[in-house]
Amino acid sequence: MNYKITFLVALFISQLSFSQVVINELDCDSPGAETHEFLELLSETPNYPLDGFVVVFFNGSESGGNSSYFTVDLDGYTTDVNGLLLIGSNSVSPVPQYLIAENVIQNGPDAVAIYQADDLDFPEGTLATIDNLVDVLMYDTDDADDTDMINIFNQHPNFTNLQQINEGPGNNPNSIQRFVDEFDVVTYVSTTPTPRQLNDGSGIVLNGIYISVSQIQYNEDDVFDITFTAEQNVTETLNFDILLSNGTFNTSDFTGNTSMTINVGQNTTSTTITLVDDSDDEGDEVMSVRFASLPAEYLALNNNLKIRVVDNDFTVAAFGTPTSPTYGIVSSTQPNGYYNSLDGLSDSALRQALQDIIAEEGVVRAQTYADVVTILKEADQNPANSNQVWLLYTEEGRAKLDYQTSSDNSGKWNREHTYPRSRGGFDSLEDLDDIADGKDIFWNTTADSLRHGNSDAHALRAADAIENSIRNNQHYGQYIGPSGTLGSFYGDVARSVLYMAVRYNGLEVVNGFPEGTEGELGDLATLLNWHRNDPPDDFEMNRNNIVYTWQFNRNPFIDQPDLVEYIWGNMVGETWDQNLSIDEVNELHLKVYPNPTESRVYVKGIISDAEIDLFSVEGRKLSSFKLSPDSTYIDLNLPSGIYLMHIISEGKSSIQKIVIK
Repeated sequence: MNYKITFLVALFISQLSFSQVVINELDCDSPGAETHEFLELLSETPNYPLDGFVVVFFNGSESGGNSSYFTVDLDGYTTDVNGLLLIGSNSVSPVPQYLIAENVIQNGPDAVAIYQADDLDFPEGTLATIDNLVDVLMYDTDDADDTDMINIFNQHPNFTNLQQINEGPGNNPNSIQRFVDEFDVVTYVSTTPTPRQLNDGSGIVLNGIYISVSQIQYNEDDVFDITFTAEQNVTETLNFDILLSNGTFNTSDFTGNTSMTINVGQNTTSTTITLVDDSDDEGDEVMSVRFASLPAEYLALNNNLKIRVVDNDFTVAAFGTPTSPTYGIVSSTQPNGYYNSLDGLSDSALRQALQDIIAEEGVVRAQTYADVVTILKEADQNPANSNQVWLLYTEEGRAKLDYQTSSDNSGKWNREHTYPRSRGGFDSLEDLDDIADGKDIFWNTTADSLRHGNSDAHALRAADAIENSIRNNQHYGQYIGPSGTLGSFYGDVARSVLYMAVRYNGLEVVNGFPEGTEGELGDLATLLNWHRNDPPDDFEMNRNNIVYTWQFNRNPFIDQPDLVEYIWGNMVGETWDQNLSIDEVNELHLKVYPNPTESRVYVKGIISDAEIDLFSVEGRKLSSFKLSPDSTYIDLNLPSGIYLMHIISEGKSSIQKIVIK
């Protein structure tokens, strides 16, 4: 269906002759992820320099208040041989001359305008104005007219009869296009998009070239072809250069020809690229295949084609992943005497003293939410592959490069708040939290700085982006993780949210599933069970050490797991004394091996009869065994998963996590 609005030609003749540039086509909404949105400008003469012009997008919604939300400074840009300049993301085909991020252009009721001005004249939130106005298009997607916006622009002497143009309903495949008929009447029509083409089909037809590869991921030492195919056979020999460098990927990482030729009468050429297999652990990299330049009569149908180059020189840590855990390899880096002030205290005094340590003003640092991405790439690094992060909940490694940066979350990872923001009452600090400024730039923070809970890395983990959305803000116990996983994250999550409850005033972990009460997260009984049955392993201790280098505080329930019992569990009211901790007095020093195992495990270190209770990771008792110094192995006929062995001997006990392959 076409949507048309007709204006008096005199208005457009005077405006065009004055400005030389108008809004020719707008696609504000496209099916799916809205990656194909674009704006096209048209100059009266071809190859027209756009210095001194700026494009401003205005939000006409009630919350937007007819104010600017995005600007495009056109200094240094020139229209093409047909007088066109295309503005859009790299997903638009042909690829725009001016690239912006995906999904920037908002749906109506909104407006886009051209001004003779500078982008600095329109900071975000600037009210729509007619000052220095060159052209304007008000549009919508089946929305009611924004009369306030219409009234603003209708005050301009050249725009006295403006109306709002409808592109169509949400997710429509159309664009709004400007037409001028034989009687010089200007009409706007919603129809099939024609980026980098004149709307009436006239003008010079440009030959498009498409870049293709057979895969989007290769390993070091792989050999592959990049092919370039034109829509039409070339009438003159076409020579062009390509670039592959991107970030740390450069000419030392590949060999192959980057100067291309398509001979007369042909429409394709290719180059063979060999990826260099070096010995450097430089991490996975991304090659960006792009045209260095193309003659004016050619179009890039796609460009900046990203190809993952997987580094085979990744390192493997000395300790295991959470699903193949190890213990005792990574030592705590806590300073000497870090917890000494807790000795001799109990109940609220113990909790307050603990908060005084982990929230000490002038010592503890708060980083930005953007910095957390950098922290997680180190703290949550997959022990089995240094080029990956280990994902909470889904229990798998994922390339560090696959951090979510757009609305597309498939196969991506992002930052998961173990204590959900909506339940904690903390959120990003506007503007400030978007800056990754490194370890040495930080905020002072106190126990009352709840806003800093948003970026506290002790309570943020790398997580699959889709699973993060599924988890949402459910209480633990309501949410127990994806089916089929081992539950290796249970203790990690418990200690993370219990840390938050002590670190920040205003947060609590409570029994049950409270709704509507900000600052309360459940279920305490579930989390205590998870903590007891999934003790800290080397992976968790390693991340505690790394976060400490950024924040100058630690998660005490990883360093001193028994503190949980003294604050919430079965030792409440008892006096804490780390010199008499379970590690030194009550714990058996045993080794259970092999671990992981397929069935049989041996217990080394038994010097008298021992009783063993076997539990599921959820805390359900499965069976009991007896061992003696003469018989120190058990055959476990169990499905794959994580289990807990509670071993009691000599009046002491030990909990061992066992992984069945």
